[in-house]
Amino acid sequence: MKELYFTSENIEFKTDAFLETIREIHTIKKIDINLNNSALLVLDMQKYFFQPSSHAYIPSAPAVIAPIKKLIELYQQKSKPVIYTRHVNTPEDAKNMNSWWKNLILEQQQESEIIEDILITNPVVIKKTQYDAFYQTELLPCLNRQKITDIVITGVMTHLCVETTARSAFMRGFKVIITADGTASYNSTYHLSSLINLSHGFATVLKTSECVERLKKFHG
Repeated sequence: MKELYFTSENIEFKTDAFLETIREIHTIKKIDINLNNSALLVLDMQKYFFQPSSHAYIPSAPAVIAPIKKLIELYQQKSKPVIYTRHVNTPEDAKNMNSWWKNLILEQQQESEIIEDILITNPVVIKKTQYDAFYQTELLPCLNRQKITDIVITGVMTHLCVETTARSAFMRGFKVIITADGTASYNSTYHLSSLINLSHGFATVLKTSECVERLKKFHG
């Protein structure tokens, strides 16, 4: 089930191939995204998914660190919000997570911490208990306070928390960008299937390099 489909050496080539596959199925809608009104979401980049000894290890996840860091650097340079999520559960708040997964991510576990490679100074970290980063969290109030209209979503996993959060953001009226090389799943089938679905009615799917160019273009 698990597959190393992204590496630091092949990620650009593989992403181009994924985007070409999507374009063969349908047009990828291009939306204008304004850096002034946007936030970067970095979902669940936790040790739990990055340690090879973890049963939840995502083999392709290390390769998406560099693309995500490029976006973080841009948002920091322009003093725009970077928001991290950290998925943690208790038996009481896990709900259906209990029946789907062998173990819960407990807050007291070191593995629940966000990896240091992508953390900024004094980060905004929102704890969540479900796939949807908006579900019973402070994410929506945080975005509304800053008058955010556009969201760039990165992180793991593409087919679970990324896809669910993207759909939820769309339903709340946000413009959504997904970086195809800034997200990862257990295998390429999960990853590509989510990108195909999201790009058909919920989000614009781009390479990180193109996303950076578009953000700079519409930064007034």
